[in-house]
Amino acid sequence: MSQSKFFVGQQVQHLLFDYRGLIFDVDAVFSGTEKWYAEVAKSKPPKNAPWYHVLVHGADHTTYVAEQNLVRYEGEDYIDHPSLDAYFDGFEAGVYHPVRTSH
Repeated sequence: MSQSKFFVGQQVQHLLFDYRGLIFDVDAVFSGTEKWYAEVAKSKPPKNAPWYHVLVHGADHTTYVAEQNLVRYEGEDYIDHPSLDAYFDGFEAGVYHPVRTSH
């Protein structure tokens, strides 16, 4: 298991599909099903490295992406996604601030 390269609130670019997105959760290792992996993860990325839950900019869906398929987005643009406010409540220098939950 390796340290994650990206963090919640960071914008990323997908290397294969060239979309921009915003990380809203991180799994230290793959946590999907074998069926999903066989059908969707065509490049067969490693399961023992971090995977990321991503809000896709300009869309209404999310994706689950292996670390090897992402790079840091260098811009400071806003993300357009209908679920944005459920996860984030601030924005500064291209980075989103997660909603704070009270315990």
